[in-house]
Amino acid sequence: MAVFARCFSSLSFRFFRHAMALPTYDIAILGSGPVGCALALGLADAAPDPARIALVGPEPAPRPAGQAVDPRALALNHGSRRHLESLGAWPERAADILTVHVSQAGHLGRTLIDQAELGVPRLGCVVAYDDLLDTLYAAVRRAGVALLPERPRRPLAGSPVLLRLAGGPRSARLALLSDGARPEGLHREYGQHAVLATVRAAAPLPGRAFERFTRTGPLALLPHPAGADLYSLVWCVPPARARALRDLPDAEFDAALQAAFGRRLGGLRRVGEAHAFPLSLHAGPSLLGQGLAAVGNAAQTLHPVAGQGLNLGLRDAAQLAQALRPWLAAPEAPVQPLLERHARRRRADRALTLGVTDTLPRLFATANPLLRHACGLGLAALDLLPALRKPLARHLLQGQRL
Repeated sequence: MAVFARCFSSLSFRFFRHAMALPTYDIAILGSGPVGCALALGLADAAPDPARIALVGPEPAPRPAGQAVDPRALALNHGSRRHLESLGAWPERAADILTVHVSQAGHLGRTLIDQAELGVPRLGCVVAYDDLLDTLYAAVRRAGVALLPERPRRPLAGSPVLLRLAGGPRSARLALLSDGARPEGLHREYGQHAVLATVRAAAPLPGRAFERFTRTGPLALLPHPAGADLYSLVWCVPPARARALRDLPDAEFDAALQAAFGRRLGGLRRVGEAHAFPLSLHAGPSLLGQGLAAVGNAAQTLHPVAGQGLNLGLRDAAQLAQALRPWLAAPEAPVQPLLERHARRRRADRALTLGVTDTLPRLFATANPLLRHACGLGLAALDLLPALRKPLARHLLQGQRL
């Protein structure tokens, strides 16, 4: 019986391959999060027929007015904002980041990164996750991309790529994974959870974001798009501590946060609930097989320090869309050489961003007192020496864009 089932499965697979010699789509994007939507828009802009591009993934969940489904606020750097504006997908609400204050708890030394020094109107912006996704998805609808609102499953590589969809198998010349299953390859557990919350500051500093390194992990406070006195909190702590913080009454949570951050913003009060998410690093190849490539979270998921994960994913999407422009005009041509060239050109940016976000939280959380003092001196050196500070700041500002 098992032999019969295997034979039947093999025959079915060959039948579908033969029946779909002409692919249903030129490109299928698996994952309808921000990176998948941005990729769809970039490709649709260059495609003779945007309906030959399919975006596979659930539609944004409906939400009551004024109530966010997702607790995340996202830090988008200057390069990401310019890219999203060019796609016609920048949300109405955004809080500017003009200065970033970086410090280490319990040690001297700090550095400031300022937009004026880098010659840009802002270092970046903070937007609500739901606002960004709603804006992107609406733009994708207007672009004429085929929308398949279902949970994507890993396709079968080949020529064409076989898509496994609820409505039956379809095919594409090229499938691009943007989120869903984590990439396989480099993996690190940080022993930290990120506690996310919105807090109100008694003495807000307009346009200033904070990254404070503590013994348990980095603590970030970012200007919030919902109000001038509101901040988005990302507080990295061990898992047990994260669960305890999440469940604390407001007054106790506020006292713990005040003790960890200090009084640079006056008194801090939590607004609404706190949420906790585990943190880990996963990074794998961007080429997954014949006609199959990965971008965004399907290629790498990073520690949230410095807010680089989504920015890196948007650069993946922007540069992949650019690399595929000539192929979209003649999709019968081989696409694999273009994918291989794109992967080579993205290698340096991916490696540098991964290295920075992987090293910083582990280095500053060390128990070695000499290393901790060295980190403080390093922050002071960055503040005093623009030649050291500017290259790092420029990478965080826009990454490597070819």
